[in-house]
Amino acid sequence: MPSVAQIRAAFDAVPRNVQGMFWIVLSGLIFSSFMALVRLVGTTMDPIQASFLRYGFGLLFLTPFFLRVTAVDLRAMQWKLHLGRGLMHGTGVMLWFYAMSRIPLAEVTAIGFTAPVFATVGAALFLGERIRLPRITAVVVGLMGALIIVRPGFANVDPGAIAMLIAAPLFAFSDLVAKALTRKESGPAVVAYLSVIVTLVTMGPAISVWKWPSPEEWFLIIVIAGLATLGHLAMVQGFKVGEISAIAPARYVQLLWSALIGFALFSEVPEIWTWVGAAIIVSAAIYIARREAAARERGRQTVTPAQSSSTNTG
Repeated sequence: MPSVAQIRAAFDAVPRNVQGMFWIVLSGLIFSSFMALVRLVGTTMDPIQASFLRYGFGLLFLTPFFLRVTAVDLRAMQWKLHLGRGLMHGTGVMLWFYAMSRIPLAEVTAIGFTAPVFATVGAALFLGERIRLPRITAVVVGLMGALIIVRPGFANVDPGAIAMLIAAPLFAFSDLVAKALTRKESGPAVVAYLSVIVTLVTMGPAISVWKWPSPEEWFLIIVIAGLATLGHLAMVQGFKVGEISAIAPARYVQLLWSALIGFALFSEVPEIWTWVGAAIIVSAAIYIARREAAARERGRQTVTPAQSSSTNTG
């Protein structure tokens, strides 16, 4: 039986983009498992209370991030942006937990894939980025994919689907604010502040619907918080070792994980319209990701060594 060191050496010998895809696929499996447990808890606990407890326990798992926040980070804190982001993200989290208690996991996942589409719109509105016709077309196509899944006017629209349609742009704009924050603040600080603010944002609504959890619910919530942290760590590792344009398609394997887990645990069979809409959304998101990668590559090619070193923040 090979040792851990041998397995690690063999893995390190694999091309970095393949390593990145492995981490992204693993993160998708972890996130899908996390969502399934949220769905399970949602049968006995209010989704708002579950979302608060997830972030409350999540603070414990994020202790290493808090330890890396320095006095310099605290002085550089842009509290208005952090507060606004926390409010958006906290609201999105509560809507997301509600959606998972109402609609199939595959449908939640598919609608969630519209986040890059909304991020493109937000980048133009708030970051001043220019959007040309091909990307506008991709945005419209992606939104059409979401409408195909929900099918307003042709089927009874579940409130959970509406909640997820609202949550997706909130998460997208939260990511855009994070992008702006990391220009002046460290990554650990941005992660730590978000976790604290979301916990505070969800605390009030959670208290209003509070029901003391059973021992089984406490256990599931702790596992949920741990899986959420592991999933994010695996995703970050994937983006760290691989090129975003190369590994982005691996993110959409999560739809398959969600469908399989939803079927195995809850006998959920996604409708054909979920798959059709998901295919359209994924195609639009991949197109946007590849255009962004190409734009970044052109930008690197036009930067001289002197200019590049002058913008290095260490």
